[in-house]
Amino acid sequence: MPFAIYALAVAAFAVGTAEFVISGILPLLAGDLGVSIPTAGLLVTAYAVGVAIGGPVLTVATARYSQRTVLIGVMILFALSQVLCAFAPDYGWLLAARLLSSIGHGAFFGAGNIVVANLVPPERRGAAFSLFIGGITVANLLGLPAGTAIGVEFGWRTTFLSVAVLGAIAALVLIFRIPRAGETLEARPSFRAQLAELRNQQVWLSYLTIALVMVGNLAWGTYQTAAMIEVVGIDPAQVWIYLLVGGVGAVLGIYGGGRGTDWKPMPTLIAVLLAQAFFFFTMIFALHDQVWFTVNLLISSILGFAFSTPLQSRVISAAARAPNLASSLISTAFNVGIAAGAAIGAWLLNSGVSYADIPAVGVVFSLLAAGTATLSWRLERRSGAAVNACLSPAPP
Repeated sequence: MPFAIYALAVAAFAVGTAEFVISGILPLLAGDLGVSIPTAGLLVTAYAVGVAIGGPVLTVATARYSQRTVLIGVMILFALSQVLCAFAPDYGWLLAARLLSSIGHGAFFGAGNIVVANLVPPERRGAAFSLFIGGITVANLLGLPAGTAIGVEFGWRTTFLSVAVLGAIAALVLIFRIPRAGETLEARPSFRAQLAELRNQQVWLSYLTIALVMVGNLAWGTYQTAAMIEVVGIDPAQVWIYLLVGGVGAVLGIYGGGRGTDWKPMPTLIAVLLAQAFFFFTMIFALHDQVWFTVNLLISSILGFAFSTPLQSRVISAAARAPNLASSLISTAFNVGIAAGAAIGAWLLNSGVSYADIPAVGVVFSLLAAGTATLSWRLERRSGAAVNACLSPAPP
């Protein structure tokens, strides 16, 4: 595997840590800034909205520039915005700093997907995407629990400063390790031509599937730390251990998803989504027992990351003539779901729903995602059968 992909994974780790660590320090942050936990959870929604809108806009604006330059530029912006988060005097300033941080997020992963796709042959893209996305997985494995532990010990502002240092290191790694030869040098299609590519049902139904999955994942994930403390009865100082368990599951999930993509992507995807719905259901009961909760957390974390590689690979393959826009819209789909999930969770909690009942949102949306993926696969197979019938020679 080219070393440049490992460099991209380091940068993805920094970006992923910034996005996910907010859930680990949510109770600390809410108490210090004098807002409720559901209100603090809207920081997740705001960040996701920034990614969903800023990603495609920045991708279009930077379409004529070197993807290497785009990656380095957004990482520098990212590091600076984390410093602003650390020194935000109140909730409003922190919200603004998080929005600034989110602007380059979608463009980073859009450009990163293109670089990865051009560094390896098509038959190795599943493994390469898994490694790149693995940076986000490791952010769950190490970044989230480490950031939470730092916040508990030294304060949540120190967590953001630590992420800023990560971002600066990642920018330096990209400068020295992403080769200019790895960039896409051929002429890029016009914006109108790229939009036309998105009409393919495999593309837009994949986006819809991603968004549906993330609604369920983030309705639970945004408030999981509070649920661990309030429902499971875990000591706040030990929450990072359980987040580490979830991170181990994320690593296993992204690895399994990559292997399944190179084997049979759609059967893998549909099986994962159905299993995810089942384990969201069992989470409702597992929250009342620490051992059962730990096992359920591990399995649901595996499933919560195994779905992403098959869908991302499907989008890139189906929209081969619109790689930049299609890739950036992958991040948009993820973050539309993230924003909606965090907002739905906040609305339910403010309406009096218990933390213990929030996983039910995951049950509903995982089943909806499985249905959408199944529909897309059937349409694809029907289309392929029709093409084969047209190409078959007429009987004598």
